[in-house]
Amino acid sequence: MSGGVDSSVAAALLRARGYEIVGVAMRLAPELPPLAARLRRGTCCSHDDFEDARRVAERLDFPFYVIDLRAEFEARVINNFVSEYLNGRTPNPCVMCNREIKFDRLWQRATALGAEFVATGHYARIERDDAGRFHLLRASDQSKDQSYFLFTLGQEEMARILFPLGGLSKAQVRTSARTLGLANADKPESQEICFVPDNDYAAFVTHKAPPEHIRPGRIRDSRGQELARHRGIHQFTVGQRRGLGIAGAAPLYVRTIDAETGDVMVGRRDDLISTGLIAAMVRLTHPEALSRSEVPVKVKIRYRHPPLAASVRMLGQARALVRFDNGGPAVTPGQACVFYCGDEVLGGGIIEAALER
Repeated sequence: MSGGVDSSVAAALLRARGYEIVGVAMRLAPELPPLAARLRRGTCCSHDDFEDARRVAERLDFPFYVIDLRAEFEARVINNFVSEYLNGRTPNPCVMCNREIKFDRLWQRATALGAEFVATGHYARIERDDAGRFHLLRASDQSKDQSYFLFTLGQEEMARILFPLGGLSKAQVRTSARTLGLANADKPESQEICFVPDNDYAAFVTHKAPPEHIRPGRIRDSRGQELARHRGIHQFTVGQRRGLGIAGAAPLYVRTIDAETGDVMVGRRDDLISTGLIAAMVRLTHPEALSRSEVPVKVKIRYRHPPLAASVRMLGQARALVRFDNGGPAVTPGQACVFYCGDEVLGGGIIEAALER
């Protein structure tokens, strides 16, 4: 329970269905000073958020605990986040948090409490077919769907996960919260990464990284000509246009980032189109999800990016080759690449490299 409306209504719905509920909040990121916390509205995981969750638990009459996972979160999520940026990639910490914390460490704590299921406020669905196999599906409310962040779930996890909000819209969830008299019914949604103050990724990485790991270098065009110098590759992401500190006859965008040389290559918008990508750390939601040599899929290469028609083929060693039917824009190493067949998530991985035209 984050203290937000989604996890609160999820708990209420399950209680109404007869489940015995134990509310758990995770203390993950270092807590901000009180003034800074008040200024950062729309975030999560603060003392006030835990108090909101506690009030919901008291109103709905179930026990509530806060568990301290800050050490695990630092080691598994924050350190990975910093390392990825220092190596010229753009990570998605929510994917890592789900994999390493919510459905790993939290799972272990739930088991220790004797819980049969773990439920969250994610907007996604899990269905079981007649053969007993579980399928991860998009939420009914496509605008709130969070299945992209959950591609690492396998059969064992899905057998014990409940997503009560998967068939609801955000408006319905807020209406339910008001009907129940929950104080957080109109609480704003979290819009930032919980551990990055002011959403300033570059400043956060600069603060966390040893100075000798900051890699300055040159900004170059497609001909190799130096256009400017920069103070660290962690300040850039593929597709970035603003903040480059260069001017040209046409807008320039980051095409590639070379962690070895520190070079940031820029080009025109058309230069961002790739024919495909290589994904690493691939996980499938069930073993037969990609059983054929080449499978037509829809691929999401960023959370808010529309799905792209493509084909995917497993390469072994948990790697996959994805080829777009009509090209893909700004393929970004470090981001999640998730494979869909209709509404079903087949699996996904982390983008290792784009395939250039």
